[in-house]
Amino acid sequence: MRMTPFHLGGAACAIALCTASPAYAQQAGIAIAVVDAGSGEAVPDAEIRIVNDSIGYERTVRTDANGQARIEGLTTAGSYRVFATGDAEGRFGAASREVSLRANFTSSVTLRIDRAGNTIVVTGIRAVTGLNAVNAEVSASLGERELAALPIEGRDVIGALVRLPNVVPSTGFFPEAPSISINGSNGLDTNYLIDGLDNNENFLGGIKFPVPLGFTREVTVLANSYSVEYGRTANGIINYTTPSGSNEFHGELYGLIRPGRPLDARSAFPRRDLTGNPVGESFERYQAGASLGGPIARDRTFFYANYEFTRDRNVQIVDAPLLGVVENVTGNNEFHLGSLRIDHRLTDDWTLSLRANIGRVSVDRPGGALGGGNVTFPSAGSRQDRLSTLIAATASYSGDVWSYDGALQYSRFRWDYGKPVAGAGPQVTIQGPSGLTAGVVGHPGFVFDSREETWQTTHRAQRSIGEHKLTVGVDAIHSDIGLLGGGNPDGNYTVRLTDAQLGALAQGGAGLGLGASEVLALDPAVINYAVELRPQSFGTDQTQLAFYVEDEWQLTSRLTATLGVRYDYDSLSEEGGRSGDHDNIAPRFALNYRPDARSTLRFGAGLFYGKLSYAVVSDALQRNTRSPGFLNQLAQLQSLGLLPAEADLSDLTFDGNLTVSPQCATVSQCPTPDEVQELRNTAVINEARILSPAGYDNPYSVQLSAGYQFQATDTITLAADLIYSRSHNLVRLRDLNAPTLFRPDLANLTQDNIALLQAARDNASRLALAQQLGLVRSQADADASRPVSRQPGGARQITVSETAGEAEYTALLLQANKARGDDFYGFRLAYTLSSLENDTDDINFRAADGNDFASEWGPSANDRRHVISAVGFLYPTDGLTLTFAGLFQSGQPVNFVPDARIFGTQDLNGDGASFGENFVGNSDRYPGARRNAGRLPWSATVDLGARYALPVAGGLLEASADVFNLFNANNESGFANAATTSNQVQFGGGASFLQRNAGPPRQFQFGLAYKF
Repeated sequence: MRMTPFHLGGAACAIALCTASPAYAQQAGIAIAVVDAGSGEAVPDAEIRIVNDSIGYERTVRTDANGQARIEGLTTAGSYRVFATGDAEGRFGAASREVSLRANFTSSVTLRIDRAGNTIVVTGIRAVTGLNAVNAEVSASLGERELAALPIEGRDVIGALVRLPNVVPSTGFFPEAPSISINGSNGLDTNYLIDGLDNNENFLGGIKFPVPLGFTREVTVLANSYSVEYGRTANGIINYTTPSGSNEFHGELYGLIRPGRPLDARSAFPRRDLTGNPVGESFERYQAGASLGGPIARDRTFFYANYEFTRDRNVQIVDAPLLGVVENVTGNNEFHLGSLRIDHRLTDDWTLSLRANIGRVSVDRPGGALGGGNVTFPSAGSRQDRLSTLIAATASYSGDVWSYDGALQYSRFRWDYGKPVAGAGPQVTIQGPSGLTAGVVGHPGFVFDSREETWQTTHRAQRSIGEHKLTVGVDAIHSDIGLLGGGNPDGNYTVRLTDAQLGALAQGGAGLGLGASEVLALDPAVINYAVELRPQSFGTDQTQLAFYVEDEWQLTSRLTATLGVRYDYDSLSEEGGRSGDHDNIAPRFALNYRPDARSTLRFGAGLFYGKLSYAVVSDALQRNTRSPGFLNQLAQLQSLGLLPAEADLSDLTFDGNLTVSPQCATVSQCPTPDEVQELRNTAVINEARILSPAGYDNPYSVQLSAGYQFQATDTITLAADLIYSRSHNLVRLRDLNAPTLFRPDLANLTQDNIALLQAARDNASRLALAQQLGLVRSQADADASRPVSRQPGGARQITVSETAGEAEYTALLLQANKARGDDFYGFRLAYTLSSLENDTDDINFRAADGNDFASEWGPSANDRRHVISAVGFLYPTDGLTLTFAGLFQSGQPVNFVPDARIFGTQDLNGDGASFGENFVGNSDRYPGARRNAGRLPWSATVDLGARYALPVAGGLLEASADVFNLFNANNESGFANAATTSNQVQFGGGASFLQRNAGPPRQFQFGLAYKF
């Protein structure tokens, strides 16, 4: 590990926390404005009381000359009410509704009162609590009451966020990728927080601990113009505020079931489980859990504990008739999610807190597939484990002049993507005499086992000086990440059996229990043998440091200006050939103007820096080599000016994973890995990746926003926002050894020639004719145009991750929200008109032709022009809640690709497939088509939730029923899925639409809960 001043600074912060801070409680605050209801003028020197009966908290403050009062360092436990003192006897006058605080945010309360002379007169006029009267943050939240009423599949809070503006279901680039996108960006760009602290899986991105419904008090999406206290993303943030105990015991016991068929509607396409993996019509889900909160010492110490269990059941078919096996296998996914929070008021000013989260998620791959046609036996099955642990301790101080909060968090995450069910050993793909695959046994065939340990410490101090509130803070994260990856060190065999050998296996009685040893014992003929030469764990560390300062300046009683600057450093920017990206200075500015007590105008502008994905460096280590042939190729690239002449090749290369295929006629003749290590220096790699000689620049965005909020009544809030974001330094792949650009001869792409190509007898004939017509370039011709030729130990493609991509997002947001109040209904309505264009969608994105990224500029995979979210809450009678939730989206983009039935191949320019195409699917495009030039149709999904509660034994017994996709719409876009299985890839040239996937059909979920 390289020690820098930044590493030492992070260590110093950790020591300071441990020695100077009692512990931790996440800070929140309340900004209070008192105004005259008639004139709208500020009311100075008014006495304000803040009361939280849930935890026995009460405090009195007085407004300043601008009619303002502010309290920071408050715990998020319980609910607060804010009162303006009434007559001389101190009876309460104007009062706010209950205010639930959000972690790392100062909520706004405006009290509207009438005055007679210098006396505050009780009028009963309601307070204004639904506005942001502090800064320019563009955000939206779901509280626990809304979350409880919404139809949410499997209590998955992330899935509920599509009800908020700027959030849509995501097209990701692997099954487990985040299921939502903020501002149309890649879901991996989102920064996940729990109570303001890191909750990111730092290898690829995404959430580390999947926070369940029972441990979510409020969840907030920050989309634009947020405070300098937030960072590590150039896009959006999701922040969970966790629940706490109070002076009264409260909790819940629940059971939930998704019974599946026959209640669920049929579909020709797979559904998805909560991890994003495909499941069939046999799918069932069973859930149970409990939570309990209450006092340990009344008014002083409180606890809240939650445990949630989920078990999925899915039946697949092993369809291997040549081996006498056509049978069902059952896979079971399991989620164990446990959480604990303890809060302690050490004094009236100091609050301590401890939070722990433990997650154990296991995804079963038992073999077979949905609907048959798959010959994978259980012995080649695997299990995906996602194991997360987070422990956080915090302390906060809330004084009259200054406040402080500090935190220390430790977390671990293990992601074993393909843990073999049968343990280590070889994989065997069994072919019959005709060459058809009869079965796959023995091992999943690959290794991916990532481990991460992370420490984080944060410190923030605030002080009021006249009209200014100054905030200074530091946030340091250090992660050690390692990966055991690559191919199978015990070898993957493809063998061809005789009829007699097949018959012996079929009659041997092993059935579904057939393993590799039974097949290899026959010493069959070997068609291919592949073995991993370097099955080792490797990795590096990542240190992220942030320092910030902010001045919230109360210019007048109506106008607040916030000026801040944040500095970020990411040690991964050092990897490769330079000292790191040290100039990530991000100024931010916000104006908030209150024309009157019921409205605000906001403007924000600033720079926002993101972190680098660890996978960028890990891929460059794993897919790298130091063979003499490869080093010679790099030296040639240097001489051609395609690599910097001063670059030290030893800094760019690494002996990574390498799978080779030695020749052997039968199994007994195949060499061991130790016997073929010399092939490392002679094997030709299709694609090798190096570390960047220029290092890496952190992504950043320039963000602008302007908005208006108006509280029309005590329960109705209206809002309009304009936001703009221009992102730079996005990661994409560049081929340093790219062939020359290829432009198909569009003049020869006529209907007559297409008919000739389609009429050819096979793909080889089509390919030859297409090459003659100038529509396809052969791989040999493409290779001949590369700057450096292939050689033993070298690579065909030599790729590097560059931070040069860009994106541009613009949006208009309109919202109308109504709280229930005293009415029988409430609603949330949001409309988004937006556009996102970019020239990269993912870290594995490469240009379709050479490195021509200028031709890649186009709509993002997650771009939508129109999104309408409409949620209605009805309360027709005591105990009954009906919720209708509709999501209506215009279609996502379509990328048009070549059809091999016309051209004989999909690789028109002959550059070959890259590793990244397994994830992003960005293959060659149909001649003449631009990236993402088409559109899928609108999608429409309406969900229904019903809750009925009866008083039982001092609590409520609640029955629930949810119907998802009530009208069973066949949605071709607008649902979470992987890019390679989506409908967003279609054949070009006017070919008929081919539906590959669909949103979930109508599905049912039922529950029973006891709440007290």
